[in-house]
Amino acid sequence: MTKVAERINRLSESATLAVAQKSRELRAQGIDVIGLGVGEPDFHTPDFIKEAAKKAIDDNYSYYSPIAGYAELQNAIIKKLKRDNNLDFQPAQIVVSNGAKHALANVIQVVVDRGDEVIIPAPYWVTYSDLVNFSEGVGVFLETSVESDFKITPEQLEAAITPRTRAFLFSSPSNPTGSVYTREELKAFAEIFAHYPDIIIISDEIYEHIIYGRKFESIAQFPEIRDRVVIINGVSKAYAMTGYRIGFLAAPLWIAKACNKLQGQFTSGPNSPAQIASVAAFHHDGTEIRKMVVQFEKRRDLVMEMLSEIPGLKTSKPDGAFYVFPDCSSYFGKGDGEMVIGNSDDFCFYLLSKAHVGVVSGDAFGAPGCFRLSYAASEEQLTKALNRIREALSKLR
Repeated sequence: MTKVAERINRLSESATLAVAQKSRELRAQGIDVIGLGVGEPDFHTPDFIKEAAKKAIDDNYSYYSPIAGYAELQNAIIKKLKRDNNLDFQPAQIVVSNGAKHALANVIQVVVDRGDEVIIPAPYWVTYSDLVNFSEGVGVFLETSVESDFKITPEQLEAAITPRTRAFLFSSPSNPTGSVYTREELKAFAEIFAHYPDIIIISDEIYEHIIYGRKFESIAQFPEIRDRVVIINGVSKAYAMTGYRIGFLAAPLWIAKACNKLQGQFTSGPNSPAQIASVAAFHHDGTEIRKMVVQFEKRRDLVMEMLSEIPGLKTSKPDGAFYVFPDCSSYFGKGDGEMVIGNSDDFCFYLLSKAHVGVVSGDAFGAPGCFRLSYAASEEQLTKALNRIREALSKLR
């Protein structure tokens, strides 16, 4: 009998990767599909990073690295955390992994046991809930809306805490909404957590540098909870290095040691040349990041303007990342004579089928009335895509 383990059955397919796959299939049929589903910068990796990767190969970085990463990369990360976030870490608190997703998986496996509750603001990145399920934990999801800028309140947070609460998991800037928590908002959360010393705070900061008109704030800055915060970050988004697969966690020593133990059994250290390329990225002055952020902000403004001209879509203005997350629920129940929109899955399938634009259903992010659109594409492509979306939605009655 063919039967996979129950832990695999508990996992769902990645919605973002599924959209990408469907888009590729349509393109293979000769259809001009504009893919706005995957969260990947469309910029090339900066040349100085590529040169560092090439040199690493020439310098024979072709052997196994230490499980938690090369010391030179750990030290570059420590300098980055001090420079950008005014946070102090020791090398033993840094574990370099195969992308930020891997780092996050390590942490959740290490701190979440069967029946433990993990508080997660919704919308959330699609992988959060599945990682908790895989660890046999229980996700406790806090609902938000366009009107609240997709951010939870301190009152919601405190009301969700129970004796079984083990962790709080969130991202700022947020995937999928682009919302960014202010220092004052994070401080209010920290003051609550100060009364619950057994709760681990997992802060996904992968979009730290992609932020508009404000300063990034980390919840790890507050001394009353500093020894319980795990930072997740990496090079994928800010440095356009998604394929290099380098992420890291900065954590209390006991968590870092446990993650090192786990990673040693699952994957060992990540790709050696990619680690050396990441050293160059973290040592850089940020010029290349700022160039990308300028372009992302222009694209955000273009998308917001064009979305505002489409009746029935509501969205808040994102302050970070490269996504917008419109509420499309006003279209539920409408149709074009061939298809009827019953939910956000139907809505996204309709756009893919009729407008040939790939976006991701909000169901996957815990917000079934919405959809995620990535503006990590050229202004030309975004303009073309949004014109197609407007045309397709105008046919729904």
